[in-house]
Parts: sequence; C-alpha cells; structure tokens
Amino acid sequence: MSSTPERTGVDAASRWPLLLLLASAVSWLVVAGVLSLLAALQLREPAFMAGCPVLTYGHTAAIAETAFVYGWLANAGLALGLWVLGRLSGEPLRAQNWALAGCAFWNIGVTMAIVGIAAGDTTGFELLQLPGYVQPLMLFSYGAVAVSGILAWSGRLRRTPFVSHWYAAAALFTLPWVLSVAHVMLFRAPARGVMQEVVAAWFEQSAWWIWIAPLALSAAYYVVPKVTGKALYAYDYALVGFLSVLIVGGLTAGRHLVGGPFPAWLDSVAVVSGCLLFGHAIIVLLNLRLAFTGRGIALKFIAFGLLCYALLVIVDAATSFTGVAGQAGLTFLHEAQKQLALYGAATALFYGAIYYAVPRITGRAWLSGLLVRAHLFLAILGIVALVACLVLAACAQGRGLAQASVPFSQITASTRPWLAGACAAQAILLLANFLLAVNFFGTACELSKIAPKAEFADAAGSAAS
Repeated sequence: MSSTPERTGVDAASRWPLLLLLASAVSWLVVAGVLSLLAALQLREPAFMAGCPVLTYGHTAAIAETAFVYGWLANAGLALGLWVLGRLSGEPLRAQNWALAGCAFWNIGVTMAIVGIAAGDTTGFELLQLPGYVQPLMLFSYGAVAVSGILAWSGRLRRTPFVSHWYAAAALFTLPWVLSVAHVMLFRAPARGVMQEVVAAWFEQSAWWIWIAPLALSAAYYVVPKVTGKALYAYDYALVGFLSVLIVGGLTAGRHLVGGPFPAWLDSVAVVSGCLLFGHAIIVLLNLRLAFTGRGIALKFIAFGLLCYALLVIVDAATSFTGVAGQAGLTFLHEAQKQLALYGAATALFYGAIYYAVPRITGRAWLSGLLVRAHLFLAILGIVALVACLVLAACAQGRGLAQASVPFSQITASTRPWLAGACAAQAILLLANFLLAVNFFGTACELSKIAPKAEFADAAGSAAS
C-alpha cells in the first residue's frame, strides 16, 4: 500500500453521507460528555439536582449511555465503515440517498429515545436503554444506512476481500440481528423470569464484541497499513481472529450472571469464551503491531486503543471466574470495564481513523494542529484517569464489602475521593470532545485552506504532524 495516500474520486463522490454521519457523531459525543459529567457529579453528590425529576441520576446515566453508544459510536462507526468499504470497492458509494435518510431517521430515533428516557421510559438494561417503541425505527434506519455498505461490499471491483472488509461488513448485519432478538425476547414476547437477564447480558456482550468492536477494528485494519505503507504481519491468521470474536463474543455473557440464580454452565461457557478471546487479541496485536512504531496522530490513537482493547480482553476473562466475580461483582469495576471498552478501546480507535479520514473526505487539512495535539493529550489523560479512578473506587468498595462489620455508609464514604477523580476525568474528556468538535466543524465548513497532496502524507494531514 502507498505510504502517501491521497484523496480519491471515491472520497469526493461519497462526501455528504459520510460528513453527515460524522457531524452527527461528534455532536452526540459532546452531548454525551455533558450528561456523563452530570451523572458523575450526581453519583458523588446524590443531592445534586435531586429536585429535578427529569434529570435524576437514573435518567441522566441512561441518557448519557444512549447518546454515547447510539449517538457517537453508531454514527462514527457507520461513517468509517462506509468509508472503508467504499474505498476498498474502488467506486463511489451507491444508494447515498438511503444513507442520508437512514442517518436522519437514526438520529431522530436517538432523540426520541432520550426524550422517552427522561420521561421515565428507560428499560434498565445495559446498552439497551432505548424504549421499546423506538427500537423498530432504529432497526430500519440502521438498515437503510447499511444498504450503501452492502452494495459496496457486494459490487466491489476487486474481488479479493481484505480484513477491513470482513469486520465492516459483519457489523452491518450483527446489530440488526442482536437488536431484533433482544427486542422480541425483552419487549414483544418477553422471556419469563431470569431468562430476561440472560437475554440482556447476551445483548450487552454481543453489542460490544460483534458490533462496536468490529466497526473499530475495521477502521484500524484499514488505517494502519495505509499510514505505514507496509502489509499486515501474520495476515493469514487474521481470519482466525475475525471468526473467533464473531463466534464466541456473545458467549461471554455469563460473566454478568455469576452468583445469580442461573445454570452453572453459563459461567463455564463465559470462562472458556473469555479465554478463547485471548487468541483473538494476540492476532489483532500481531496484525497491527506497526501502529506502535509509526508516527502521526492517527497511529498514536490507534496504538492506545489497541492497548485498551488487549487489557479489556484480560479483564473480561478474569471477571468471568467465580472467585473474582464474587469480589468485584457489586463494585464500580463493571463501570470501569465499560468505560475501558467504549472510551478506551472503541473511541480511541475511532479517533485515529477520523483523523486519517476527514482530510481525505473534505480535501482539506485539519483546522488547527494545536487542537489536534491538545485533543490527543486530553483524551488519553481523561480515559486513563477515569478508568483508574473507577478501579480504585471498586477496590475501596471490595475491601468494605468483604467485612460484614463495616457499615454501608462507611463504604460509600471510602469511594468519594475516587468518584471526585472520576468527575475531574469526565470534565477533561468533555473538554477534549469540545476541541474535537471545534476542529471537525471548522474543517468541514471549509474554514481551512485546501491542502496540497504532500500534506496528506501524515496520518491526519499537516495539522497532525
């Protein structure tokens, strides 16, 4: 692959649906940052905004998660997935009107979901806080956007598939599958008793491992060889890594059910599946190891995201064991794992791909190199601080819960310093998100000069060098 990638005719012809998806994603990222900071403040100070029933902690946390997952991650993942599939197809995206309409209705659905949650229609299921009446709209609008990607995949000029093809195309099918199954079994024809928790846990793990993670890995698998100009290492094993996460990713759901009234074999399946994902993580790191040696803002974000991804696999596998889950199951460790996955792994990989893709989609360099570097520093600092503070709060909780003589009020008090740190980390991340939004909209609105081809040699254009 060329070490000096340029903007192609495919980028120019496919600009508008991609920019609309990315603009929606960045906007929701800022909204989610504000709500996450508010939720963090309420978690530490329960009396904060207690008189506003619409913005109680339960509502705020659910709204923040919905805006982040379905506003930021979904829009960004779809944009990058379509961009990768379009570039690899060798021709402009087809059915762009479907993508534009699907993007509009998807974001209308996210807005309706947030209004519904604020009105009290939250579901209580992790990563599926969407009210039941919004989910069909989300399902069909996602399908409308996916049409462009499916046509790019099926009608590509080069018949040889790449690793990015596999992950991006798979993600276009997996969300409709897992969302439709969960919708039927939790809302239309609800499963009885504890089976609802099994379905909810399966959806949570599947949404991450076979939808969000493939979208992020698709972008990383495309950007790293483009920037470095070198072929993937151990390419022959990439298919094994892809199939392993697709097959066993959802089977790790049992780690959420340890200690509950569920069949013991669910825990065993989760342990085995979590250990099998070690092989997937090793293959991903081997394939993309050049991200740790290259230069440029894109590779720095991708390298950080890969480290978080590998750490997440280790932590997920460890918490599948009964002994570990028994100590950590009722603590902030689960929230730390979720932030490590959604912010540390997926978001960092998306950041890297966005810094590479946007100059090529727009034909313009980033508005400000200073904002790019500031965003890199603040984003990594905020993610590390947030996960570390939540882990330390979990440790404080675990020590207290292990001693029956320690009152709950004392356990709560022991977590307050670390929750204050989590609030500060959310504030840092909000500032980082705001800087990205300013830089992105400034670039997209033609506020920067048209960059010569030489400026595209770096992963993010001249602004990132």
